[in-house]
Amino acid sequence: MAEKRSVDASVTLIAATTVVEGKVQTEGSIRIDGRLVGDVVAKSGAAIGLSGNVEGTISARNVTLAGKLKGSVTAAEKLVLENKSVVKGEIKAARLVVDEGAVFDGHCSMSQQGQAHERPSGS
Repeated sequence: MAEKRSVDASVTLIAATTVVEGKVQTEGSIRIDGRLVGDVVAKSGAAIGLSGNVEGTISARNVTLAGKLKGSVTAAEKLVLENKSVVKGEIKAARLVVDEGAVFDGHCSMSQQGQAHERPSGS
């Protein structure tokens, strides 16, 4: 189990003064405090800091947004939009947390992967 944690514990950092164009893939997590134009695929988590600005797509198990995103985000488990975040585009998440003050303009779809969506019958 320690080996799995060491892979999941790796964090890629895009600093506030950095601009990246293209596709970024990581087996661990990524934190973006700079500007990224392109796609992000993280096996574990993705965080866009307050100074972070992404134009493109983000896909990860858990995503936390404090900065800006223009594009789409897919969170297999949970997406958190913090109070100063601005999202323009499409959201797909199993669970969504939106803090007061967050701005979202676009389309949202939520589903719990692997679980049947049945409404309780009767009472």
